[in-house]
Amino acid sequence: MIDINNESGQPADEKRLVQLAAFAMEALHINPEAELSIVLVDEETMSAYHEKFMGEPGPTDVLSFPMDELRPGQPDEEPPMGVLGDIVLCPAVVDRQAKEGGRTSPQEADYLLVHGLLHLLGFDHMEPSEKAVMFGVNDQIIAAWEKRLGGAHV
Repeated sequence: MIDINNESGQPADEKRLVQLAAFAMEALHINPEAELSIVLVDEETMSAYHEKFMGEPGPTDVLSFPMDELRPGQPDEEPPMGVLGDIVLCPAVVDRQAKEGGRTSPQEADYLLVHGLLHLLGFDHMEPSEKAVMFGVNDQIIAAWEKRLGGAHV
């Protein structure tokens, strides 16, 4: 079950984010009934979370708060069930990063949503080897998602 709450004061394609989250959960063999919360917040709120939970000043693009420490399942086994946790996105930061990186805002939001989901599933990018794995999985999911959309970037 995927819940989304837009508290950012900015418009966002909430339907697209929920569809992508479901797509990514399926790709990672997570039970579709596993609970995931996506929250969109303003820069002030994100700054407060970033400082409180990461000890870093200013807003960031995405934060993840895992709950049941679920891990990706395997194709030949029953998908794990439980509470994935919360992904917090800041659309204002996403928009700025998209412009800086030459992507559309929806493309940037897609990438960061999957990135946040991977963190919920125990992926990290502190070490070069971990980063290669995490970013590789992120890129694979986004490529499959874009193929499913037919290359259209809404």
